[in-house]
Amino acid sequence: MTDLEFKEVLEKWLSYKFQKECKIINIIPLSGGACQENSLLEIKFLDNEEIQKFVYRSDKGSALFASLPREYEFRVAQLAYQYGVKTPKPYFLEETGEVTGKKFYIMEALKGTTDVRYITKDPSFNAVRPIFLEELARNLALIHSITIDNENIDFLLKIYNREFPFHPAKFAIEEMKQEIEKLDEPHPAMYLVLNWLEGNIPQNELITLVHGDFRTGNFMVSEKGLEGILDWEFAHLGNPDEDISWFCLRDWRFGQIKKEAGGIAEREEFYELYEKYSKRKIDPKSILFWEVMGNLRWAVGTIGQAERHLQGKTRGIELAAIGRRTAEMEYEMMRLIENAI
Repeated sequence: MTDLEFKEVLEKWLSYKFQKECKIINIIPLSGGACQENSLLEIKFLDNEEIQKFVYRSDKGSALFASLPREYEFRVAQLAYQYGVKTPKPYFLEETGEVTGKKFYIMEALKGTTDVRYITKDPSFNAVRPIFLEELARNLALIHSITIDNENIDFLLKIYNREFPFHPAKFAIEEMKQEIEKLDEPHPAMYLVLNWLEGNIPQNELITLVHGDFRTGNFMVSEKGLEGILDWEFAHLGNPDEDISWFCLRDWRFGQIKKEAGGIAEREEFYELYEKYSKRKIDPKSILFWEVMGNLRWAVGTIGQAERHLQGKTRGIELAAIGRRTAEMEYEMMRLIENAI
């Protein structure tokens, strides 16, 4: 499909969905990560001179391990938005793939940036950073308020072939065993970590909606603070400590190593704010388990990213470079285990 054909079919579809004729003035490619295609749509409705902005979100290439199909990501984003989570408003889903050749959805375009250097280091953001951190804690608590009792979230059990009740930590261990067995080369450190995880399983686990990629780089910010939480493609039902520990992973601090909460603040500061809004006391042992697990997942994920490039599924220097990070994740999870002894 040519760019002109893409524009014409999308205009027709959007006019039908909005129930009024519209004209796409501009389509601007946006950063969508390694496996997503995001484009800013500048649209003019014929009954209004004002240009309005939306985002077209679809697949760029093959899906990553544990990523949701587009239609399920849309449903999760809808639910989060209904619960008051700061996230772009989801408008319309096209799940047949017949309009543009891919499944996609249309969502609100937010103002701001996801630039990690700005968020973690720029002096102009210094005064806003504490406000931003509190907004993150409040919104994460809102996400985790969506529990297994909510019938609108049942579809996440089906997509991951889970039956309730299940134990998130044990499920995650078995899941990672299967993924590690698929690797083309041996990784002894991963098996050692699996042994440690099996011996340190959290006993009392909540089951809530988990964002799955709650980290700096997936937050849209402005000079006012948090504008929205993005990228729900790894959302699932699990232990809320998964999100807290993922936010604190060393790899998501972007050079601000001592600021363990996303390169933004001290870990304890974020914990205190989260406990304030969630009314739940954080268990450091559970966080440690999920932080080790998070590094293991990301280590396997970096191998998967590199393979997409090497196998020609999706060529890109970013994917090739990410493949070099595997050893860093292995080192970090070994360091965490050593310090826990």
